[in-house]
Amino acid sequence: MKHFRDNAASKSGYGQTRGADNHASTHTTLGATAQAGAQGVALWQQLTGVAMAFQSIRGGQSGTAALAGVDAAIRPGVQALLFQALRQAGRAEALRRQLATRTPPPAADALLCVALALCWNPEEAPYEPFTLVNQAVEAAKNHAATRAQASFINGCLRRFLRERDELVATTDRDPVARWNHPRWWIDRLRKDHPQHWEQILRVNNTHAPMTLRVNRQKSSVAQYLKALDAINLGANAFGEMALTLERPVPVQQLPGFAEGWVSVQDAAAQYAAPLLLQGMDMSQPLRVLDACAAPGGKTAHLLEMASANVRLDVTALEIDATRSTRIDETLARLGLHATVLVADAARPQDWWQQHCGGARFDAILLDAPCTASGIVRRHPDVRWLRRESDIAQLAALQTQLLKALWPLVRPGGRLLYCTCSVFRAEGDGQVQTFLANNTDALLLPSPGHLIPGKGDTNGSVPDNLRGDHDGFFYALLQKSIH
Repeated sequence: MKHFRDNAASKSGYGQTRGADNHASTHTTLGATAQAGAQGVALWQQLTGVAMAFQSIRGGQSGTAALAGVDAAIRPGVQALLFQALRQAGRAEALRRQLATRTPPPAADALLCVALALCWNPEEAPYEPFTLVNQAVEAAKNHAATRAQASFINGCLRRFLRERDELVATTDRDPVARWNHPRWWIDRLRKDHPQHWEQILRVNNTHAPMTLRVNRQKSSVAQYLKALDAINLGANAFGEMALTLERPVPVQQLPGFAEGWVSVQDAAAQYAAPLLLQGMDMSQPLRVLDACAAPGGKTAHLLEMASANVRLDVTALEIDATRSTRIDETLARLGLHATVLVADAARPQDWWQQHCGGARFDAILLDAPCTASGIVRRHPDVRWLRRESDIAQLAALQTQLLKALWPLVRPGGRLLYCTCSVFRAEGDGQVQTFLANNTDALLLPSPGHLIPGKGDTNGSVPDNLRGDHDGFFYALLQKSIH
């Protein structure tokens, strides 16, 4: 698929999607069937919306932007089908190449590939393959951009149904078709994680769980499990404040969500706040900076960890003014307060003296912009939008942020560097270079790279990450006193 340069989920500015935080909108549809999201809407209408969004992503839009252009009445069903199509896009394009010697016009190619992605594996197809084929042809006939290719699309799909086993077997030899990731992505994972690269790719093609963080200032895991049981919604608890729902639901259906009882946050992201604060003297007021803070999930978690007699003075930075409003909204729902600044974390000279009085911080959380390679199952468009060159670009930005923020840590204080990436250039490689260039930095016990999925896969997963979690990287750095 065609890559692009300005993915909203991972752009090189600091207003990136904090992929593991606050997935309220995503989870209104994930895990539900496409049928449930579009009652009374013909399947061909949904497929038309999916194909248009698919074509937009090929042209460089993020999945979020592409879906924003879909009629709200059919958007849930379209999103469910689009995500499944994106997870099988490598296979679909390989099959299309077998079926057509020439690439059809963009709109027809998008519709054809969407149909192939959804029906190639009958065991995972959201509808019977024959139904998908019939409705894809109907979609072609009913849209001006594809009407002229309706017969061509019909011929390709009917041939696929007849020759499915042979065509699939042929594409099995193509790693992009088998793993549904760009070849460079597969090669890099094999190099970075020789023992776990296949697991990472498999997990990336599955649905992400809906994990909640219970607000300890308003409830407990035991109390919230009872509230969920009262509405017949099962959940599995793990760690101190985390639980995973047995099935995703819209956040409006969660007991006490509007009142701030819980937040949607992946288990790996929930490790940031306790890791940063563990072992610190909580009897004294602490000055904490959350750099690159939007949408505010980790800022809120830091504040939730403070008891009535512990003072956390938290400053949340966000370079994007529009995204900074999401921090305010998150904190308001939870009844929490932080100083929210629209500022560039890489330019302390613009905000540190003026808004922070030039006082150094006890702790800094740097959830740095990255490729989002650890949250691909939540954003299946990312794999097709990324370029390999983006890794070096973003690694340079991460280096810049570390260099700018380290002087703001007081002696004896700490900085937690994390990314929602599984690429070592954005994790272990970044930190090793930093340690080599900063002799006053000590690496404290840290999880390092967390492999997405379930269980302990790298030998250092903490107890509160025994559940299903995203790919992440954590390094806790302490500044020497002398």
